[in-house]
Amino acid sequence: MFPTALSDHRKGLLLTAIGGLALSVDIPLMRLADGELWSILAARSIATLGVTLLVATVLRIANGRWPVLVPGWPGLVTGLLYGLTTVVFLLAVFNTSTANVVFIVAFNPMFAALLSWIFLKERPALATLIAMAAMIVGVGLIVQDGLSSGHLFGDSMALLTAFIIAAAITISRASRREMGFVSLLSTVLPAAVGLISVMPAGGFSIEHPAWILFNGAVMMPLALWCLATGPRYLSAPEVGMFYLLETVLAPIWVWLIFAETPTTMTLVGGGILVAAIAAHSVWMVRRKSIVEMAG
Repeated sequence: MFPTALSDHRKGLLLTAIGGLALSVDIPLMRLADGELWSILAARSIATLGVTLLVATVLRIANGRWPVLVPGWPGLVTGLLYGLTTVVFLLAVFNTSTANVVFIVAFNPMFAALLSWIFLKERPALATLIAMAAMIVGVGLIVQDGLSSGHLFGDSMALLTAFIIAAAITISRASRREMGFVSLLSTVLPAAVGLISVMPAGGFSIEHPAWILFNGAVMMPLALWCLATGPRYLSAPEVGMFYLLETVLAPIWVWLIFAETPTTMTLVGGGILVAAIAAHSVWMVRRKSIVEMAG
C-alpha cells in the first residue's frame, strides 16, 4: 500500500494525519443529520459496520483468505474500548458544546503518555510532563466553565472518551499487531446499544439521514482504520497528537455551518491545550530528526 522508500515513521504520520482530518468532520455531519442521540448512534455505527463487512468480504474473495480482523485478546480488548468510546463520545456531543468536546478529547495524548509510562515503561520526557501540566490547566478551565453552564456531564463524558481512546492506543502500541479492522468491527457494540434504545421509541428519528449515512459509511471507516493502524508505526502519544486536527478543525466547521461560537473560557482553555500539544509535537519531531541524523 505504501512505497517501500517510505519509512515506518512517515507511514504512521501519513496514516494518522488522514485519520485526524477525516475525524474532524464527524461532529458537523452528526449535527447536520439532526437526529435523536440513540438514532444517530445506531445509524452511524450500522453504516460503518456494514461497510467493514463488505470490505472484508471483498478482500476475502480477492486474496483467498480473510484479513486479520481481531488479533487475539489484545484485539478483543482494544475493540471493546473503541466500541465503548463511540457510545461515550456521542453522550458528550449531545450534552455539551462541540468546542468543549474536541478540546477535552484532545487531552488523550497526555493520558496515552501516562499509560505508556505506567504499563510500557516508556518514561515521558520532561517536555511531555510540562505539556501535560499545561493541558491539565486547560481542561480544568473548560470543565469549570461547563460546571457553571450546566454541561458538567457532557464535559465528563468527553474526558472519559479521551482516557478510553488513550487506553486503546496504548494496548495497540504494546501488541504491535494489525488493528485496522478492530476499530471498525467495534461498531457492533454501539450499533447494538443504539438499536436497543431506538426500538422501544418506535424507530429511528433523523431529519436528514443522508449526512449520518455518509459519515458512517465513508468518513468514519477511513478515520478509524487510519488511527487504529497508526500505533504500529508511531508511539501512543504521537498517535494521540493527531486528534489535535479534530480539536482545531471541528469547532471551525461548526462555527462556519451553525454559527456556534465557543465561550470565552472554552477558547482560553482550548488555546492552552492547542498550544501545549503543538509545542510538544514540534519538540518531538525535532528530537526524532536529531536522533536520526546522529544515527
